Amino acid sequence: MLIFRWIVLLLLVAGLLCFAMYIGTGQTRWRHLGVRIVKWTVIAALGFFAVLILERMATVL
Repeated sequence: MLIFRWIVLLLLVAGLLCFAMYIGTGQTRWRHLGVRIVKWTVIAALGFFAVLILERMATVL
């Protein structure tokens, strides 16, 4: 669980840094990279919540 939390946190920080670079430089390359990182952050967060739900279901059964 700790690994999932760190992955999501680091992906969020990387996305924010990419968007800050886009604002600072104006290069669309940074915006595209930031959008791609945010997409993977959402996927990682969904995986994290799926694991949490499965753990809760396992204890109920």
